[in-house]
Amino acid sequence: MNIGAIAKLTGLSSKSIRMYEEKGIISPPNRSESGYREYSDKHIQELNLVSRAKNAGFSLQECKEFVHLAGNPNRKSSEVKARAMDKLEEVEQKIAHLLEIKKQLESWVSACPGNAKSHCPIIDDLTK
Repeated sequence: MNIGAIAKLTGLSSKSIRMYEEKGIISPPNRSESGYREYSDKHIQELNLVSRAKNAGFSLQECKEFVHLAGNPNRKSSEVKARAMDKLEEVEQKIAHLLEIKKQLESWVSACPGNAKSHCPIIDDLTK
């Protein structure tokens, strides 16, 4: 199938699909005699994997590793789980950091009167 058809099936843009191919994230498609890319069911699986992994916060390099693992019949689920656990820890750290940011912003918002006067506790705190 051509790139337009695979784009519809996966919900990805043709540009993204070509970029994943160029970066070696998915396996290269065969080419027709006229040079057009010809994608298979394997590419649909790889592209769906990349899309879902990206949506879960994995980098393109990590997506490439998942594609490699998915295509390796000798993979160990422990390898896949370890990557997911690492990502989970990274996300938990980001959440903790965002909660600290939220706490600071809430403090500033509650301290600032938000009126027409020039004095602002937020600016005071930022310039300490």
